[in-house]
Amino acid sequence: MHGKVILVTGASGALGKVVAEAALARGARVAGVDHAKSQIADTPDRMELGGVDLSDAAQARQAIDAVAARFGRFDVLINIAGAFSFETIAEGDPKTWERLYAINVLTALNAARAAIPHLVASSAGRIVNIGAIGALQAGNGMGPYAASKAGVHRLTEALAAELKGKVTVNAVLPSTIDTPANRAAMPKADFAKWVTAEELANVILFLAGDEASAVTGALLPVSGRV
Repeated sequence: MHGKVILVTGASGALGKVVAEAALARGARVAGVDHAKSQIADTPDRMELGGVDLSDAAQARQAIDAVAARFGRFDVLINIAGAFSFETIAEGDPKTWERLYAINVLTALNAARAAIPHLVASSAGRIVNIGAIGALQAGNGMGPYAASKAGVHRLTEALAAELKGKVTVNAVLPSTIDTPANRAAMPKADFAKWVTAEELANVILFLAGDEASAVTGALLPVSGRV
């Protein structure tokens, strides 16, 4: 990771913060992009762009180009921006499907499309997306979320084929991540079985690093101790 420039979307979220800090600790320079306003000051090794709607292609391109201009290049795109909603099909709102598609799929698509020229120019271009084990077989109430994350899986595969030999493209498929929000939503769950943000960050940064140069098109389950 030393010397690499890594762009993390959803950088203000529970997982995004951990991934950004882990990358910095490994010697990378990190740019964080999020819809939320950033509370982190810029440093020589860190850039934060808040208030960016990555579901809008023009805003995504502007943010990506700003990162490349600041650091002179970038090598890795980690698409963490996303959202979850538990809602049945019969009683739910169709707008939930539109919202999750926009936040989970379009953010990754727009960021990737804007990043491709910069990543191809890198000697070690990487894209890592966040899918979901729950998208492999949708359960009750998981329709809109699973459908959107399945879209991320197919996006990952298609991009990997399109960019083979130029940029590696992979996705991690976590089960429930141990975050404060998930603990609050499921207080009776066995948290010890969940994947910690630190564990998931280690897998993400492996796929983003030189050691995974021969891995592309992978949908890697990170299922914790379930």
